[in-house]
Amino acid sequence: MPPGVCYGMQDVWEKGGREQVTLEFLLPTGIYLSFPVARNDTIGTIKKMVWKNARSEPLFSVLSDPDAYVFTCINLTAEREELEDESRRLCDVRPFMPVLRLVAREGDRVEKLINTQISLLIGKGLHEFDTQKNHEVNEFRAKMRSFCEENAQDRQRLPWHQWMKCNFPCDLEPFSMVVQSGKSCSVKKLLVNVKFEASEVSHRMLCTHLLVVQAGLFHGGELLCKVVTSSEVSVCSDPVWDQKLVFDINLCDLPRMSRLCFTLYGVLEKTKKQRSTKKKNKKADCPLAWVNTMVFDYKDQLKTGEFLLSTWPSAPEGCCYERGGKILLIRLCEQSVRIHKTEGIGQVYTALTRCDPSRCCSQHLKLKEIVDNKNHTEFFEHEKELLWKLRLDVRAHYPESLSKLLLITKWNKHEDVAQMVCLLRTWRDLPPLHALELLDYTFPDPHVRSFTIRCLKKLGDEELFQYLLQLVQVLKYESYLDCDLTTFLLERALSNKKIGHFLFWHLRSEMHVASVSLRFGLILEAYCRGSIYHIKSLMKQVSTAREVILLISHSILQMDFSCSQLYTFKNWLLGSTHTPGSTYPVNLRQDMLTLQMIQLMDVLWKTEGLDLRMVPYGCLSTGNKTGLIEVVKNADTIANIQRNSSNNAATAAFNKDALLNWLKSKNPEDKLDQAIEEFTLSCAGYCVATYVLGIGDRHSDNIMIRENGQLFHIDFGHFLGNFKAKFGINRERVPFILTYDFVHVIQQGRTNNSEKFERFRECCEQAYKILCRNGTLFVNLFALMRAAGLPELSCSKDIQYLKDSLALGRSEEEALKNFKVKFNEALRESWKTKVNWMMHTVAKDNR
Repeated sequence: MPPGVCYGMQDVWEKGGREQVTLEFLLPTGIYLSFPVARNDTIGTIKKMVWKNARSEPLFSVLSDPDAYVFTCINLTAEREELEDESRRLCDVRPFMPVLRLVAREGDRVEKLINTQISLLIGKGLHEFDTQKNHEVNEFRAKMRSFCEENAQDRQRLPWHQWMKCNFPCDLEPFSMVVQSGKSCSVKKLLVNVKFEASEVSHRMLCTHLLVVQAGLFHGGELLCKVVTSSEVSVCSDPVWDQKLVFDINLCDLPRMSRLCFTLYGVLEKTKKQRSTKKKNKKADCPLAWVNTMVFDYKDQLKTGEFLLSTWPSAPEGCCYERGGKILLIRLCEQSVRIHKTEGIGQVYTALTRCDPSRCCSQHLKLKEIVDNKNHTEFFEHEKELLWKLRLDVRAHYPESLSKLLLITKWNKHEDVAQMVCLLRTWRDLPPLHALELLDYTFPDPHVRSFTIRCLKKLGDEELFQYLLQLVQVLKYESYLDCDLTTFLLERALSNKKIGHFLFWHLRSEMHVASVSLRFGLILEAYCRGSIYHIKSLMKQVSTAREVILLISHSILQMDFSCSQLYTFKNWLLGSTHTPGSTYPVNLRQDMLTLQMIQLMDVLWKTEGLDLRMVPYGCLSTGNKTGLIEVVKNADTIANIQRNSSNNAATAAFNKDALLNWLKSKNPEDKLDQAIEEFTLSCAGYCVATYVLGIGDRHSDNIMIRENGQLFHIDFGHFLGNFKAKFGINRERVPFILTYDFVHVIQQGRTNNSEKFERFRECCEQAYKILCRNGTLFVNLFALMRAAGLPELSCSKDIQYLKDSLALGRSEEEALKNFKVKFNEALRESWKTKVNWMMHTVAKDNR
C-alpha cells in the first residue's frame, strides 16, 4: 500500500455533496489502479470506470466479462464485504479504507449475477425485500419465483415454432371486416384501541386546540356502518386515546375486503359573528392525516394485536374514505397509528352459500329500463330493491349488468354477500371488454376479481396488449400481493415477449412511487427470474437509455418541438425509463393514454370496415424501428407550412391555399388525388377523436401533415374538456379543428365540389356512431386510469365530459343529432380557430 493512505474514513462519508475520494483498486491480474471517484457514484459506475482505465494496462485481455467479478472491501465493522448490489452508492457502502478489490464471484456465481442484474434493472436492491421481514412478502416471492421459473422451463420444452411465437410475436394490424355452507358466525362487535405516535408536532397541529380521531369501515368506496369518533385530546407531541371505538356492525357481516380507515383531525374553535348579545362558538374539524388498513390479512385471518401504520397527509378533499383507492397516490408522513383488536382473535372469514331468493315475475319492464341505461350508476332505493329481488333474472337475461347488481349489494350483510357469491359461481362469463370495469376499486371482493380474471383470460395477445396500461394501473387497487391479476399478467407476459417487455416498462416507470415500489418491484423480480434471456436486452436498453434520449432530443429539437413532446416520444421509444430522483413529467402518462385511445378508435373503425388512415401509434414494439418517431420526422407542422407561405403571421394564418400548394409541391399529379384522399380520411378521424376525448390546446404547431397527405395530432397535455384560457377568456371556442383551409383541400381547391365535402361529413358521422356504440368501453378504460395520478383525471367527475361527448344513455339518433350540431359549429366558427392560431404564432415568434 503506498505511503500516506488514511485509515478510518468515517469523517469522509459523513460529509455531503459530490466530493471526490481517491480510491485504490486491486485487480485479479495483480495490476494496481488509483483514481478519484465521486462519493455519490454507484458501485456499478465505479466498475465501468475501472474497466475503462484497465484497458490500457497489461494483462487486460485475460480478464473475463465485468459481470464475472465483484468488488470487496473492509467495512466499518472490520469485516470483508462483497458488494453484490451495484446500485448502491459509495457513500452508502462506507468502506473503512479507500481500497476496493476486484475478485471473481464465489459460490453460486450465476445466482449472484442474476440478482445483481435484477437489482439494476428494477432500480431497487433485492436485499431491501429481505429486510422487510414480512411473511406476506416472503411467501409471495417464493410462490412467484417458483411459478415463473417453472413457466420458463416449460417454454424451453416448446416446439420451435411455438417458441418463436412466444419470443418473437408478430404485430398484427386490425383489418376491415364461495365456500361450502356452514354455520353462521356468532354475533360479536369489533373493538379498536387507537394511539397516535409522533416524534414532533407539526405546525398545522400547533394551530389547533384539540385532536380527534374518526374511524370508518369501508368496502371499496361504500361505508359499511356509521363512522365512529373518539374523544378529544389536547395537542401534544404524543397524543393517546385510551378508549375503545365500537362499530355498529357484527363481525359475521364484515365482507372479506373490509378496510378500516382512520382520519386525524385538529379541532379548531371558530367564533360566530354576533347577532345578539350572546356569544356562540362553533367547532370546525381540520383533517391532518389518515391511513387505511385491511381488516383481514392475506390468509383470511382477522388481524389481531398491535400494528404500526404510516399515515398520509390529508388531501384537500378531506376524508380518506371518500377517496377510496387514492391512498396509493399520496406521500408518506411521520405520524403513525397503533391498532389493537381485543375480540375475534383467530377469526377466519367465511361466506355463507345458501341461495334461496324469491322470484318476482312482475316489473320486468322497469328492470329492463334500468339495465339498458348505460349511464345509470346511481340508484333510488326502490330500484335497488327491484334489482336485488330480480337478481336471478339479471343473471339469466342481462349478465352484462353484473356491475349494477354488485353496486347495490349490501356488503355489510353477510347473508346478502353469500347470495352474491353463490350467483357468481353460475354467472356465465362476460365478454372481456365488459369485464374490465370490475377491476375498479369499487369492486374489491376477491370472488368478483377472480371472476373478472376468468373472463379476461379470453383476451388474445393483441387485445391484452391494447389494455395493458389500464391493467397495470389497477394493480394498485389490489389489497394483497398475491392476487389473480398479478398471476394473470405474469403468465401472459412470460408467454409473449412483447407483452412482457411493455409490462416491465409500465411497472419500472413507477418504481419511484413509494406506495407501489414494493408491489411493482416484486412483480418485476418475478418476471426477470422467469425471463432470464430477456434480461440481457433490457440491461442493454437501460444502459443506453441516456444516449438514445440525447439522440431523440437532438432530432426533435431541430424540428422546433416542445419539451412535453420530447417526453412523449422518449416514452414511446423507451417505455418510460425514469430513474429515481429525476423529474418525472406528469403529462407523460396522459399522452400515453390519449395515444392508446386514438389507436383503440382506429381498431374499432377498421373492424367495422372504416379505414381513416390514422397514424400507426401502436407499432412501437420490441425491435420495430418504425412508428411515431419515424412518422414525426417525416412530417411538417401546419404552422410551418403556413409560416413558409408568407412572412406575415396574419396573412399566413388565413392563407387557405397554403396546405393545398404544399401537397402539390410534394406529390406529382398522378399521386395528388391519393394524397388528398389520405388528408380527407385522416382529418375525419382526428376531428372525431379530438372531439370525443375533449383534447385541448389545439394550435397549428401540434397538428402535423405527412408528405403523403396524412394528417395527425401530437402533444396531448390537455384532455377531457380542459381547454386553455388566456386572461380568463376561453381561447378554444370550437368542439374540434375544422378550418376552411382544411375544407379547401378536401374539396380539391374547388368551391363547387360539395360532393367531396359531404363524403367527408359522412365519414365523420359514421366514425362517431361507431365510438358511441362502444362508449362504455372508453368510459371504463378512463375510469381504470384514475389510479395513475393524472391531474385532469383524478375522480369520477372528470369522466363526465367523456360520457357527454359519447352521449351515454341516449339513443343513436339523439347522439348523431347532437354531433351534427357540433360539426356545423366547428365549420361555422372556424375563423375563431384561425385567429387563435395567429395569436399563437405571433406570441411564439416574439419569444
